[in-house]
Amino acid sequence: MRRLTDPARVLVLGLLLATAVQAQPLRRFALVAGNDEGGANTRPLRFARDDARKMHDLLVRLGGVEPGDARLLLDETAEDFLQAISRLEARAREARARGERTSLIVYYSGHAKDGSLRMGDSALELETLKRRLTATPVDIRIAILDSCRSGALTRTKGARRAPAFAIDTDAVHESRGLVILTSSSANEDSQESDLLGGSYFSHHLASGLMGDADRSGEGQVTLFEAYSHAYARTVADTADSSAGPQHPTFSYDLAGQGDLVLTDVRGSNEGLLVPRTAPAGDYYFVNPRGLVVAELHKASDSERKLALAPGTYTVKRRMADRLRVGEAEVRRGSTTVLDESQLRDTPFSDDPVKGVPSRWRDPRSYWTVGLSLGHQAFFDAPTRESLFPYTPMMGLEVSLHDYLREGWSWTVDLALGTKNATLELPTLSVPRYRYSLLTVGTSLVAEWPLGRVSLIIGPRLAYNAMRRDFEDASFPDQKYGVLTPGLVTGFRWRFSNRFEFNGSTRVHYFFYNVDSQRSLGYWEFMMQVKYRL
Repeated sequence: MRRLTDPARVLVLGLLLATAVQAQPLRRFALVAGNDEGGANTRPLRFARDDARKMHDLLVRLGGVEPGDARLLLDETAEDFLQAISRLEARAREARARGERTSLIVYYSGHAKDGSLRMGDSALELETLKRRLTATPVDIRIAILDSCRSGALTRTKGARRAPAFAIDTDAVHESRGLVILTSSSANEDSQESDLLGGSYFSHHLASGLMGDADRSGEGQVTLFEAYSHAYARTVADTADSSAGPQHPTFSYDLAGQGDLVLTDVRGSNEGLLVPRTAPAGDYYFVNPRGLVVAELHKASDSERKLALAPGTYTVKRRMADRLRVGEAEVRRGSTTVLDESQLRDTPFSDDPVKGVPSRWRDPRSYWTVGLSLGHQAFFDAPTRESLFPYTPMMGLEVSLHDYLREGWSWTVDLALGTKNATLELPTLSVPRYRYSLLTVGTSLVAEWPLGRVSLIIGPRLAYNAMRRDFEDASFPDQKYGVLTPGLVTGFRWRFSNRFEFNGSTRVHYFFYNVDSQRSLGYWEFMMQVKYRL
């Protein structure tokens, strides 16, 4: 049993272990989990769930994992995580009973603190996870953990400063066939990047699995190639960050197992081929959101394939004094050959990653849309019972989060309400009329996250359009419109990776000057169910 952190030693070991011959195909199982929430006193992460989705897609597309043998958990608890392992263990036992060799890959991206993975308000001790993996009835177990602390543009993944976890595989008989990769060493933070739309480690691991780590050109990416690639690129990209360089670690016990192939680029009919005639250099592939989804290093007189998912990508190659930029479309079921003649020279100021993209496409910001139910009522009882009755409302809200500043949200809302009422004035009583209300408002609120729940408060400006339609035709219909400043406060509860529930109370000032000049106040209570785009 040995512990490695030096990629050169890993490659030597890989060459030694590669002499072992795998007797039969491997049945592969995968549990992939991403959790942006870390419980109390933590700020939600940006990209843990996105990293998990990418890894799940890669393992199914290229890693030989059948969709039915893969589980994807997003913002689930530690109990859900362990139950998912149990379900995969049951399938693995059935496969082994049929004589199949089996493997299990467990990937987790999220918070970690005090020796535990933090999954929302729950925690899973790393030693518990290690013992569970050791006892799992499969031939090869691989755990990939991308966890630590969180921050701003380059943020660390976790909560507050605390000892980072250290994972080792001690020399015990039961742990044979166990590999554990972590995104950083025992005293370092793991970092996220807004330009990559994910963590440095997971980005380079995924890019390597798509083909960039296949330096041998055989069309397969082995475990040791993937780790060595992720190690070198992660250290290089984080060397100048505020948190300092990040060194992934690798613990293994694969005696007799051989060098395990993680992905097979040759088995994918779709992707992008950089031909032998293309210039040498580093190529970057940017999706329509402005995120670098993959990278590829090409040497002179070599051909490289990257198994990109179907879609349209901006291709960028950086030169000494300019960029070469163009577009490439990867079609489903086919390989696109990059045509160098279709790339154009452009100055560094037009860099599709760091220059031109609009802030409306900034990966730090996101939109939510939702439906709302509530009511409006005036504080003054006589006014509420005569001029402006209690009115139920239904509406629509659209919010832009983290655009102006992290933790701020800008919301535009619209609501309609109607009520049958009676107008009671000192000298006049009208039996019945239809009261209609339209409100259009905008607010800017700040958030204080407490795990999955955030408290919100901020100013709001609304325009109220009111109308009275009398049943008695002898009375003319009335309408009135006014701007009302106010304040909104409430909470957001993100109960899943895409949906959230909001409750808010709005208090507004109302100046009324039709039959007399009066300063009034009204309040609204609204409940919203929102979907994150």
